[in-house]
Amino acid sequence: MNAEYDLIVIGGGAGGMSAARTAARRGARTLLVQAGPTGGECTYTGCIPSKALIAAAAVGRTFDEAMRSVRRSIDTVAATAADDVFANEGIAIVHGRARFRSPTELDVDGRRLSARRFVLAAGTHPAVPAIAGLDEVDYLTNETVFDLDAQPRSLAVLGGGPMGCELAQAFSRLGSIVTIIEELDRLLPREDPDASAAIAEVFAAEAIAVLVRTEVVRAEALDSKGAARLHLADGSTFDADRLLVAAGRTASTDGVGLDLAGVATGGRGYVVTDDRLATSASGIWAAGDVTGRLALTHAADEMGRLAATNALSPRWRRRRFDASAIPWVTYTDPEVARVGLTEDAAATAGPARVAFLPMTEVDRAIVTEQTAGFVKLVAGPRPVLRTVGGGRLLGATIVATRAGELIHEPTLAMRTRMFTGRLAQTVHAYPSWSIAVRQAAAQFFFETEGRQARPARSRAEPS
Repeated sequence: MNAEYDLIVIGGGAGGMSAARTAARRGARTLLVQAGPTGGECTYTGCIPSKALIAAAAVGRTFDEAMRSVRRSIDTVAATAADDVFANEGIAIVHGRARFRSPTELDVDGRRLSARRFVLAAGTHPAVPAIAGLDEVDYLTNETVFDLDAQPRSLAVLGGGPMGCELAQAFSRLGSIVTIIEELDRLLPREDPDASAAIAEVFAAEAIAVLVRTEVVRAEALDSKGAARLHLADGSTFDADRLLVAAGRTASTDGVGLDLAGVATGGRGYVVTDDRLATSASGIWAAGDVTGRLALTHAADEMGRLAATNALSPRWRRRRFDASAIPWVTYTDPEVARVGLTEDAAATAGPARVAFLPMTEVDRAIVTEQTAGFVKLVAGPRPVLRTVGGGRLLGATIVATRAGELIHEPTLAMRTRMFTGRLAQTVHAYPSWSIAVRQAAAQFFFETEGRQARPARSRAEPS
């Protein structure tokens, strides 16, 4: 077919930028279509502003100082994804709303474009729960909270997942009275229960109120400035100056014309893909949050690279997307990091052993007086060799001040399929944070300081 481009990428976030750059490096005629400025949710309303706010709050800055830091950080990072940067890399950019006309044609604000292949990386937006009266409240989401020009005296956070916990702690440290409301039975419900318990304990010490197993049945606006009264299922009410909705995400696929392209979607509009990130439509791949696989910037970057490579490769050279060794980090203080299986998942899947080390037994944590948290390693038998060399690492959960950095050693171990024993054999600098990984791994071989690996338990209680 005659086509203007070899590949058109829809969406200029992490997945889209990665896909476009990968295609351009392969010499493909590449177009990136983005409705707004390139950089996506992570740059403007996600990772960058939230981590800037967290950092500012941690060092005692005022609300106004913190918000100035947020805006400086956004501007600095956004400059690396400006149009001229992509132009210098051989990538054309069109700003506008994309809509498929067919599997090979796209309409962008009235302009018709064609390509041999497409990568859909349209991202997600905040999910808003169906709560009566909520649409009458001027509530905040991650898309609006960083535009605040005045600090709320009190803040209710609807949702105890990563974004809710991160922003709750940041606003609390800036001086707001914060309450988290979570329907499930614990904070960070996708993490190991030990991690949830550790963060709940820290939040209690910092006077962040946490209401779990709590359902909001109705919301009531108290004024035009965002104050709200929440009516709970038990009949009680709760008032706050501002309400932050952090109740998950939904795919930004409305209006993209996926039906005209033959692209199937599932729950919340997420695009259905196979293990090579191909959609149900020939010639169209998807990457990033829009797939509903992993809502993580680094996962989107990896998916974008793989989707573009597969789109431009013959069928026999297309590779599978493997999420088993992609880490997660929640940037609370302490941080919560995980890769692979939790203890509960490992115990359900088959025989596994767990090494657990509280940070109270790590000298670096002791000397810095940052002893909240733990290292938990989960290992299982290898095919044929079984537990020789400690078996293979199935997963790790780390709660610590530097957990987001510590998690990468277990991640590398899983990625390279090394023997778990290599972690115990590797000499670590003393007294570093990462020596905790070695201390924990040693438990798979012998008792050390009264601790030894134990069988994994399903629905593990806090250790």
